[in-house]
Amino acid sequence: MLIVGIILFGMIIGAGAQLLLGSRPVNWTLALAAGLVGSFVGGLLISLLSGDGLAFRPSGIIGSLVGAVLVTAGYHAYQRRHVQQ
Repeated sequence: MLIVGIILFGMIIGAGAQLLLGSRPVNWTLALAAGLVGSFVGGLLISLLSGDGLAFRPSGIIGSLVGAVLVTAGYHAYQRRHVQQ
């Protein structure tokens, strides 16, 4: 059940990142990848810097969203560069 919860949380965070960046409709494959990577990097980094440890806290959720936004923005920049060439 934990794995399913992590996957769903990643998809929700990734979809939120896409919506914040104005991507419609949501690309669910990108949402899953960006959510999981962003949650791991951003959530872990922010949680450890704020002193919350690895517990489920608001700082980790915010860090997850920020990480997912960065991953999604990076993917969109990569796509634009390769489409123009």
